[in-house]
Amino acid sequence: MKEKIDYLLRAGFELKASDIHLTVGVPPVMRINGTLKKYGKDIIKPTDTEEMAKSIIPTHMWERFKENGELDFSYGIPGVSRFRVNTYFQRSCIAMAVRVVPTRIPTIEELDLPPVLKKITEKPQGLVLVTGPTGSGKSTTLASMIQYMNQHSRKHIITLEDPIEYLHKHNHSIIDQREVGFDTNNFANGLRAALRQDPDVILVGEMRDLETIQTAITAAETGHLVFGTLHTSSAPATINRIIDVFPPSQQPQIRIQLASVLVSIISQRLFPSVDQAGRKAATEILINNSAVSNLIRNEKIHQIVSIMQTSRSYGMHTLEASIKELIQNGYVSKEVAEPFLQEKLD
Repeated sequence: MKEKIDYLLRAGFELKASDIHLTVGVPPVMRINGTLKKYGKDIIKPTDTEEMAKSIIPTHMWERFKENGELDFSYGIPGVSRFRVNTYFQRSCIAMAVRVVPTRIPTIEELDLPPVLKKITEKPQGLVLVTGPTGSGKSTTLASMIQYMNQHSRKHIITLEDPIEYLHKHNHSIIDQREVGFDTNNFANGLRAALRQDPDVILVGEMRDLETIQTAITAAETGHLVFGTLHTSSAPATINRIIDVFPPSQQPQIRIQLASVLVSIISQRLFPSVDQAGRKAATEILINNSAVSNLIRNEKIHQIVSIMQTSRSYGMHTLEASIKELIQNGYVSKEVAEPFLQEKLD
């Protein structure tokens, strides 16, 4: 059965699928350029997914999977690619969602990301957040920024990931990649330990809870450049989400700390390109300056949008402006992107 899942994963890679879904009752389904498409006509049976899961889940993790009902892990096919696998139970059957992770890390230019991202990586310390819904390319954007630092500066970079997706090679920098569940128990523990490992840069794959967010802010305050991700849709929503995680009694202090340590928030969303050759990222960039930090301290987060709209010279722009630019330049269709605009195009 390992041969069968390897065949499906290889096919997904060759078809440039971003995700492969294996679930009982339908043929394999692949997400290609953001659209789900069936692969073949063979209906997957309960015994198929169980045997496929057993063939690729590490032996020591099988009991944990059965106990918890879901499991994240990485899987590689030599000479093809690496894959991020989430295996889970649904209606008492096993299903799998597999993310294809390219073996080569794309550059900031290849992703058509704003050049200001390079300047952000050159900051000596602070907090940089990359946000967006699931499947919006957050991990790829972070990997491209880490790769840029690796090629242009001498840093000790520690990443905490669940699971590890892109594999970095040491270049000018040294990069230690730690996988949650294997190399450390959880993000909070790994982040606390990282502070004693002489890092210049720390990447937190996901800032899920109060303890992780609090430790990340502390790390940024104490002279480290900290990267993290959140599942939020915009820069103002990200700031509110971080503050709201804390009890009301702590929120005034957190506002002051966040106003001081925040470097940038990069929000993004992917849209299928007009030529169907791939997907284009629409981005929102917030750079923390004195005006932004004053709004954070004074609980006027809603006014941040107007600062982004009028500060293009600083590299800032809203997601709305980025989507409109993609439509006007003919990269994405009006029909696909317009539902995400507050103001409809003429």
